[in-house]
Amino acid sequence: MAKKANMTVDKAFRISEIDNRIYGSFIEHLGRAVYDGIYQPGHPNSNEDGFRKDVIDLVKELNVPIVRYPGGNFVSSFNWEDSVGPVEERPARLELAWRSLETNRVGLHEFSKWAKAANSEVMMAVNLGTRGIADACNLLEYCNHPGGTKYSDLRIRHGQKDPYGFKVWCLGNEMDGPWQLGAKTATEYGRLAQETAKAMKLIDPSIEFVVCGSSNKDMPTFATWEDTVLSHTYENVDYLSLHSYYGNRSGDSNDFLAKSNDMDEFIRSVVSICDYVKAKKHSKKKMFLSFDEWNVWYHSNESDNVEMQDHPWQTAPALLEDIYTFEDALLVGLLIIVLLRNSDRVRMACLAQLINVIAPIMTDRNGGGAWRQTIFYPFMHASRYGRGVALQPSVESPLHDTSKHGEVTDVESIAVYNEENEELTIFAVNRSLQEDVELTTDVRSFEGYRVAEHIVLEYPDLKAVNAFGKEIVCPKSTDQTALDDGMLTSMLHKASWNVIRLTR
Repeated sequence: MAKKANMTVDKAFRISEIDNRIYGSFIEHLGRAVYDGIYQPGHPNSNEDGFRKDVIDLVKELNVPIVRYPGGNFVSSFNWEDSVGPVEERPARLELAWRSLETNRVGLHEFSKWAKAANSEVMMAVNLGTRGIADACNLLEYCNHPGGTKYSDLRIRHGQKDPYGFKVWCLGNEMDGPWQLGAKTATEYGRLAQETAKAMKLIDPSIEFVVCGSSNKDMPTFATWEDTVLSHTYENVDYLSLHSYYGNRSGDSNDFLAKSNDMDEFIRSVVSICDYVKAKKHSKKKMFLSFDEWNVWYHSNESDNVEMQDHPWQTAPALLEDIYTFEDALLVGLLIIVLLRNSDRVRMACLAQLINVIAPIMTDRNGGGAWRQTIFYPFMHASRYGRGVALQPSVESPLHDTSKHGEVTDVESIAVYNEENEELTIFAVNRSLQEDVELTTDVRSFEGYRVAEHIVLEYPDLKAVNAFGKEIVCPKSTDQTALDDGMLTSMLHKASWNVIRLTR
């Protein structure tokens, strides 16, 4: 017999209007993300610019509104001038972050063109590792200034008359990390980020800035880093970045699915620091968050170390190619629920990354096809149906024990109300590995609505993976939900991701 859970979803329980950029992603010049990923001249599915049309179609299926570029660790030694101008004149460089060979065949112009084809905007990052204020200003002038100056006219000579108009700019990447080229103390970085933002805003006052938070919450300087950096930059930046990856190295699937609680705690901690700095500065400004690196990442770690140490300076080596399991997809769904639950402060987020590198989309090597990993589906469902206002459900869920997180809820859920389309979508995960849960939801504030569909992602083997031509873990429609007199009854099978859609 199934366990019972109860939930109330009401139009009045508003969290926030969701910024669509919460469904962003990330493409770094790393591994096969760019070369052999989005770009593969001569492939049967490539267009005249060398971009894979099948990959573009899958990105469109995910409906990704913004893509962070070009890194990541890559950006901390990136000379942007190498990536512009005639392709045949661009130099090949030793790429130090990932010990690869960067050919610069794909640069700013090409990536901007790709993003436009994929219906995405570009979140541009500047190098504050090995470079600084002047180079960041020159790059912005090249990208966004209309013309009549050295770098804007250079862009025009390179064949791009109109400015790219990139709106969001990242001030470096993970500058607290000892692995980062040009890593800095919080004071060093805070001062540099402040002066860079101040200068860039003089060139284009319309742009928004993301300033680096801690690389993860386990950094020894976490919290003091945020405090120091924001104390320098608070009035000149718009978002503070968060990064976090999750893995199941112990093989404890039950506890693995509780790790979304860690993300929730991380966000709430960073919000508290932001509000402390706001109070300290007597500011009226609210600092928002950009969770611009998040995903499951652990499957490929050992092979990555061998590849970089024993076979360096390859072009597009197979790095960070995690092949995701069904349980990884469940955690991705849980993490999306956490992001939406905190959408009043998390305005942007980037699933890291998008193609081949810890990615929902993979391409087979040697001219093979493109396919959807297990984690593709929760992200696609959220991006497709999670546009509108996030509603905070009141949930009474049974609990189960975990090895490191204590008692956690079986059911995690969030609701999104799209008033314009007259749609209510409930995202719910039953993360119990043992028992089904019958969820009764009070939706009486949505009078006149009916059940449109109940989509479920489930599979008997938690370790099942997809492959090209063998996408065995995929969603299906089910009749497990019924609506009667404002009460919604849904059967949530054990270990399942559920999308319950109501329309008028």
